Amino acid sequence: MSAPEVYSIAKTPVTCHAFNADRSQIAVSLNDNNVQVYSKQGKEWILSETLSEHDKLITSIDWAPNSNRIVTASQDRNAYVWSLSPDPLTGKLVWKPTLVLLRINRAATFVRWSPNEDKFAVASGARAIAICSFDPENNWWVARQLKKPIRSTVLSVDWHPNNVLLAAGSADMKARVFSAYIKDVDKRPSPTIWGEKLPFNTICGEYSSPAGGWVHAVGFSPSGDVLAFASHDSSISIVYPGGPMVYNIRISSLPYVTLTWTSEDALVAAGHDCQPVVFSGSEQGWALIGTLDDTTAPSASKAPGARTGTVGRLNSSAFNTFRNADTRGHTGGDAASDTELLTVHQNTITSVRPYAYGGEGIVSRVSTTGVDGKLVIWDVNAVSALTGKMGGLRV
Repeated sequence: MSAPEVYSIAKTPVTCHAFNADRSQIAVSLNDNNVQVYSKQGKEWILSETLSEHDKLITSIDWAPNSNRIVTASQDRNAYVWSLSPDPLTGKLVWKPTLVLLRINRAATFVRWSPNEDKFAVASGARAIAICSFDPENNWWVARQLKKPIRSTVLSVDWHPNNVLLAAGSADMKARVFSAYIKDVDKRPSPTIWGEKLPFNTICGEYSSPAGGWVHAVGFSPSGDVLAFASHDSSISIVYPGGPMVYNIRISSLPYVTLTWTSEDALVAAGHDCQPVVFSGSEQGWALIGTLDDTTAPSASKAPGARTGTVGRLNSSAFNTFRNADTRGHTGGDAASDTELLTVHQNTITSVRPYAYGGEGIVSRVSTTGVDGKLVIWDVNAVSALTGKMGGLRV
């Protein structure tokens, strides 16, 4: 079993992350109003750029692989599209922001580029989703809003491969599939299992959280024919609209807040339990099959390949005592044994995203970032059995 690659990006929480196309750079939000762009140098990630335009905490980042544009969303109710362009004075390529007219009066919570990269969706606390496309005459991005029947903050979105349908999960305990068709931008979509006539704001599906938890994460399968969503009631739901059939997998541990599909019959979810877990199945049924984090291995958080920032004279028992008192409120005893988890991530995983692809478009590795400031690259085939309380679940 290959060990995960572990990098200590920061001493502060990583709110979200996104890689460029060749995975040589990563953009992250360190729980503040700046985007930090790190470049891979050897086996380390080195800070290369800081993008400053937002006034409040950045909630979500997405990096378009083909056009190489970064889109950011923030609690300041704004979104910016960042593009590389030459500086008129030095000629050096620098990131320049372009204004996005969201027309929302609450925080932007989540953002994702469409597959064709000609528009993007911004979720918000204004009970609306802004579908943004570029206006070349005015050189800015304009938005049309999906509103009805959303009743609360939209927490996540995901695009269908056809570039038209959009899944959204919100705090009104619903996962929905909308049409985000824009006449001047999109070609007429082919019929799908979700519907045939798809004018803007058509509701193609609406699904409730099993026990009334707000929906943290949504995701279409690679074909777009299956929908998965994770709820705060510690459940994962898999939707087959053709049936229609919904499989609800209840877990006995803490809720998941993020998920990504790795193939048409498998997905990875992560969240407050600090470890990425794998679900697999088909129309005949779904089940939790294991975790990517082998918690039975000795000192999992110090796995081979881990890169930590504490080196030299600072890596002493005296320094660790003061550090634990400061950051964890621990004032006595063996702080390391009392507070260190068996998992690689030492706190909530905030984001899981595809990192590398194998044959036939199947995801071979995924990346995670968390509140502990770590970036971890996992092999999706290295699945271990769940132990302890995580072993109990019901479908």
